[in-house]
Amino acid sequence: MGLLLWYLTGQVARYALLYLGTEISHGDHREVRLVLTMLIFTVIVALQMVVTVGMLHTLRGALAEIRARRAEGGGDERFLVALDRVAPAFAVIYLTWGFFSEDARDFVALDEMHRLGEPFDAYFQGRESTAGRGLLDLDVRVSLGVMIVAWVVRLIFSRRYDNGDGSFSGSVAAFAELAFAFFGLNATLTIASERSDWMYHRSAVAGTRDMIAQAEEKIPGWQAFWGFVGEVWPYIVDAMVLPLTWLAVGILVFGADISDTRAAIRGTRMERVAGRLDQTHNLTRQAITKITGGLQDRWIPIAHALRLTVRGGAPLFGMFCLCYVGLRFVVDHGVRGLQHLIGATEQYFWQVLAWPVFLLAELIITVLTMCLLAATFDIASTRARALGLDRGEAAGDQRSNTNTS
Repeated sequence: MGLLLWYLTGQVARYALLYLGTEISHGDHREVRLVLTMLIFTVIVALQMVVTVGMLHTLRGALAEIRARRAEGGGDERFLVALDRVAPAFAVIYLTWGFFSEDARDFVALDEMHRLGEPFDAYFQGRESTAGRGLLDLDVRVSLGVMIVAWVVRLIFSRRYDNGDGSFSGSVAAFAELAFAFFGLNATLTIASERSDWMYHRSAVAGTRDMIAQAEEKIPGWQAFWGFVGEVWPYIVDAMVLPLTWLAVGILVFGADISDTRAAIRGTRMERVAGRLDQTHNLTRQAITKITGGLQDRWIPIAHALRLTVRGGAPLFGMFCLCYVGLRFVVDHGVRGLQHLIGATEQYFWQVLAWPVFLLAELIITVLTMCLLAATFDIASTRARALGLDRGEAAGDQRSNTNTS
């Protein structure tokens, strides 16, 4: 029940924010409106983070690992504490994999649907249509100004989060990072559209194109190899990379100790390298950290989360990825089958049912995916706990035998 409430509440809030953003983006004082529109879009993406963390946090009580922690005197953690820990890593994941593109498409589609006649009115009035352009028309100078403000806020609260200061430092830093990325993307697209032809003919770009063309001609199998990689890579991402990425988010929600940087590389060669870097390049490392706001450290929890789950074994990972992909495959084909049963002659009837059907399909996929993430974490962490106990018992038996002899 908690999962359903989180999901449905998130959908209602998301649609309300989308509608608010499309309405605000049109009217007088357009630049101010566009800044507010971009901030609302940032809130929409942050809302996805809150809903995801909330759904996973709801499942904590059903996990054997959490019950074991509670028996040891720990394991109880407030939702806001988990959200503050997950927020920086979630922002990096959401931006790196471009998950916000779906939110942007929904924003543009809703804006264009509400203003179907606006392009015709703009054409006859001799002006440019603004329908569907609420995320694109912001002046590049305004975008750069907001980027600077967002970068400063991110820098301040990232340092506070790293030092353990403030209850919501991680969440504020994550929001500032999202705003910095979206305003920066707007400025980049604006500059790129105005300078694409100039950039295409620069000597460095032209030289790179020539090198690639010569490699394709002279290296046997070059074009075939990269063609094969281009065909296979999207399937690898969908079947393995994205499931494991979301699994890392789940582990960040469930595990309170996985932000330890040293624990992520303990027992590997990287630990020795890191020790030498701390001694010889401490000043350089601190300077880079101050400039980037600790961005590189936010990948450490993800790496550590995956390393902890590796202890569950390859069969667990394989079954998890198979279930993750198979779930969407079954639900998507179920929706297509329903559409086929309705038939092409009842398209108007399907248009009425399409939105509820797609909402139900996404509800099923999201709820079952969250349960899958929780179950995978629970199995892996329970096995890791059992292996740790086995090692401890073995060490105790060895010490007992030594004392007896």
